[in-house]
Amino acid sequence: MAAVCQVTGAVPGFGHNISHSHRRTKRRFDPNIQKKTYFVPSLKRNVTLTLSVKGIKVIDARGIEAVVADLKKRGVKI
Repeated sequence: MAAVCQVTGAVPGFGHNISHSHRRTKRRFDPNIQKKTYFVPSLKRNVTLTLSVKGIKVIDARGIEAVVADLKKRGVKI
């Protein structure tokens, strides 16, 4: 599963692990991705979304109907 939020578009960030001797190795900062199922009354069915925790907060604030409408406008398959 790709570490990408369907609502916010959050993707992994990249950086370095720095050891005590100051050697640098590449590392990855993954967003906190969760699979969450919502019932969408306009579609009359459950929708499973791959969300970051910030995406879940966006749905709590704006509502699932508004977020699904934006996703459809962007062309995301639901």
